[in-house]
Amino acid sequence: MTPLKVHSKVAAEAQKELFTLEAVKFLTALHKTFESTRQTLLVAREDAQRKLDSGVQLDFPSETVHIRDEPTWHCAPPAPGLEDRRVEITGPTDRKMVVNALNSGAKTFMADFEDSSAPTFANLLNGQINLRDAIRRQIDFETGGKQYKLSKDPAVLIVRPRGWHLDEPRVTVDNQPMSGSLFDFGLYFFHNAHELVKRGSGPHFYLPKMEHYLEARLWNDVFVFSQSYIGMAHNTIRATVLIETLPAAFHMEEILFELRNHSAGLNCGRWDYIFSFIKKRRADRSAVLPDRKDVTMTVPFMDAYVRLLIKTCHKRKVAAMGGMSAQIPIKDDPQANEVAMKKVREDKLREVTAGHDGTWIAHPLINKIAREIFDAHMLGPNQYYNLRAEVKVAANDLLNTSIKGTVTLEGVRSNVETCLAYTAAWVGGNGCIPLNYLMEDAATAEITRVQLWQWVHYSTRTSDDGRPITAELVDKVIGEVKGELGKVVKGLKKEDVDIAVEYLKGQIRQTWPSEFLTSDLMGWLAVKDGVEPGLQVHRAVL
Repeated sequence: MTPLKVHSKVAAEAQKELFTLEAVKFLTALHKTFESTRQTLLVAREDAQRKLDSGVQLDFPSETVHIRDEPTWHCAPPAPGLEDRRVEITGPTDRKMVVNALNSGAKTFMADFEDSSAPTFANLLNGQINLRDAIRRQIDFETGGKQYKLSKDPAVLIVRPRGWHLDEPRVTVDNQPMSGSLFDFGLYFFHNAHELVKRGSGPHFYLPKMEHYLEARLWNDVFVFSQSYIGMAHNTIRATVLIETLPAAFHMEEILFELRNHSAGLNCGRWDYIFSFIKKRRADRSAVLPDRKDVTMTVPFMDAYVRLLIKTCHKRKVAAMGGMSAQIPIKDDPQANEVAMKKVREDKLREVTAGHDGTWIAHPLINKIAREIFDAHMLGPNQYYNLRAEVKVAANDLLNTSIKGTVTLEGVRSNVETCLAYTAAWVGGNGCIPLNYLMEDAATAEITRVQLWQWVHYSTRTSDDGRPITAELVDKVIGEVKGELGKVVKGLKKEDVDIAVEYLKGQIRQTWPSEFLTSDLMGWLAVKDGVEPGLQVHRAVL
């Protein structure tokens, strides 16, 4: 008898297909082998934050200087399907999205169980079914009189499980919730790894939200264990790590070293990186940032992070992936659409000329623009030859907050609107929403949440009239915005908007901002999913 239990009344058919006896044994083995290490690493994050709060500055780890100074080690060569990654499309794992993304013409598709997916149990399990069917070319379907059929040459599939910090409260082992990371990875890997290899490309992953090279070591241990468990050759898995936390920027080479036989490179997770920059420096008044629109990829700390990532990856012979263009086509306004697409072109040109080997897009219609720019400026399938030897990035460069910009009342309003709209959608089960002609996921909501907290906490004055931003001022803006959210995002429910409002009001009044919105509100989704009475799940204190 296995101690693993599923506490949910939804997606019953998917549960039957996925939770086979052998799959359950594998999930249980993952939990029992790695959960204690995960918990130790999460405690280490808390200790590291306390040091930052006390005034200790982030720096490159002294104990691994020998790894950074040794020029001869390289990561594994690109695995089948990852030789050319010049355009990658990303999105959630619903069936329509999976078909459209795989048919988009992009080189790869990152199917996302993390920031662009609200982790209702139905979303998670149906997403696993959709990916399983896509791999086996059995995903064709019809809806609303329209047929969705996989092309003969679909994009290569990459899967992003949730980060180490997230639990899966609807699945417990010995009455402990599973790691969301191990749950997402485990189900996908167990059901599909051998099939993927048989069809020409191995299991490929994106790994989010890491803060230390020891967290990369844990992933590598998981890969070695899992390959052995199913009888797969070691070093078949490839993983690209998103550098989307401020501490991870100081551990880039070490992260590659820990994963070197399974590494496919690093990615600039730009929006989460800004969120982490604010959150990790929460006790530093000098780190207060201006309006979100002013924190661009060319400000000093973002530029330093990009240059260091490209140099690090090419030094170790792996891909340096660029970030997301959130713009989506504006079909009803050609002039506005041209302005938006001009921003996409400028962004992608900046990336390819800096030395990136590929970039992210959020909509199939952006593929042509991004592809043409990368095709025009790349000499081959990647730019590993561009070593960026001239780049010198010091710790202070990664922490430089010299940014032109101001905090405005419009910036406050924009942050409130985005935070409320996304949070309400997420609680309602939708993790990816079009908002003001941008495709937004959890990362943007997190920036808006911690920026509002930061401005209130430090009584930042607006450039409009010099008044300080207070909790009461934000409350007033919330009151003005909440009634209009239905016009901004269709289908929001009043009860979900109410949860979002109370959550944001509570957040701006906290001594420190919560670590993650998604952790805070996971309990709401678990309760909606019918978690059985008595199972402890974390619910936000509203």
